[in-house]
Amino acid sequence: MRLTQSIAALLAAASLFGAAGAHAEISERTIKFAAQNSKGHPQVMGMERFAEIVKEKSSGKIEVKLFPGGTLGGDVQTLASVQGGIVEMSVMNAGILSGTVKEFGVVDLPFLFGTPEEADAVMDGAVGNDLAARLPAQRLVGLGFWELGFRHLTNNRHAVNTVEDVKGLKIRTVQSAVPLATFNTLGANAIPLPYPELYSALETGTVDGQENPLANIVNAKFTEVQKYLTLTGHQYNPQIVIVSKVFWDKLDPEEQALLQDAATQARDYQRKASRDANAGFLAEIKKSGMEVVEPNAEQLAAFRKAVEPVVTQFRDTIGAETVDAVFSQLKTIRGQ
Repeated sequence: MRLTQSIAALLAAASLFGAAGAHAEISERTIKFAAQNSKGHPQVMGMERFAEIVKEKSSGKIEVKLFPGGTLGGDVQTLASVQGGIVEMSVMNAGILSGTVKEFGVVDLPFLFGTPEEADAVMDGAVGNDLAARLPAQRLVGLGFWELGFRHLTNNRHAVNTVEDVKGLKIRTVQSAVPLATFNTLGANAIPLPYPELYSALETGTVDGQENPLANIVNAKFTEVQKYLTLTGHQYNPQIVIVSKVFWDKLDPEEQALLQDAATQARDYQRKASRDANAGFLAEIKKSGMEVVEPNAEQLAAFRKAVEPVVTQFRDTIGAETVDAVFSQLKTIRGQ
């Protein structure tokens, strides 16, 4: 009986040691996590969920401080801060990284994805893994891809029903080569601006319009300074969660695994939140008084046709192997 009790006591002690040691390698840390969108946006909802998961998994040892709304600068400035280790984390349009790793330009190609599920399959698979593998050489670590959604066109001059209607419009785009080329090819005057400067540029008429997902149009209150929305869906925006490699290399494997797991769990939550909210955003835009144009299949086909040269133009610049890999996987997904 005493022997049995002794063994039980040893097992209990081992169990307690294991439980105590579960977080033995986790240190007290604060992580600055920056993004461009404001509180209430699905992107920030994902950040909030990530922070909750990290706090829970680290037993409160790791605090994730959120800096939404571009408070630490625009995407380009934030990216440089993450590379330098000044800011530990950010989430941004994956295509913005094309200035750092050219292959990321593939996600900016116009009309690449037909559905969010197609994008998930590509970004969570071999293509996304290959892109992420290129980041450490640039002092970055990728923790996965969230979503921003399909981008649509707004402007203040007139309703856009056809490709011809885009010509001459001053359209703000993200600071990335492919979106600039896409709108210049459509006949617009594409102007790259940091996101925090966009509302003011629209309000003052510095630009006539912009292109963003519905969530951004509502969250940034572009409905106050824009009259027309055209549901072009011309580009799908995967968002990439990035960590400073300077910071990452200071973590031990348990801490790295914790952050990776939290980012993956938050990804699933964030994608669902974004997609569930989309219909509500459109209803809110219509309620605001903006005129909404929903192009028919023939009109959308004309937009696709007009920007085909962009794919040809950037195939070698991005990397033919990467571009071909995406199109090959999409064919498989679509059963072509």
